[in-house]
Amino acid sequence: MNYTIANLENDYELELERVAKEISGRRSQVAGRRGFRVLLQLPDGLKPWAVCIVDYLSERCDAEIMVWMGSCFGACDLPNTDADLVVQFGHAEW
Repeated sequence: MNYTIANLENDYELELERVAKEISGRRSQVAGRRGFRVLLQLPDGLKPWAVCIVDYLSERCDAEIMVWMGSCFGACDLPNTDADLVVQFGHAEW
């Protein structure tokens, strides 16, 4: 499997450009503070794409992008984190 954004976008509608804009907008709200941490929460089927997604977002945002590798059982399953923003990707609209 070739894990590239082009291949990812053929199979999924993740709206990564929209996510990048949201991260940048929220980052600008905390100007002056060092570092902005974003935690991505992915379902197991998308975890193999994690590096590709992090690279894509890192190129477009001034933020530290991290991936939650623990279980994710839906929108109510928020990890205990000190991230400034949690972005959850899932199979259904929230």
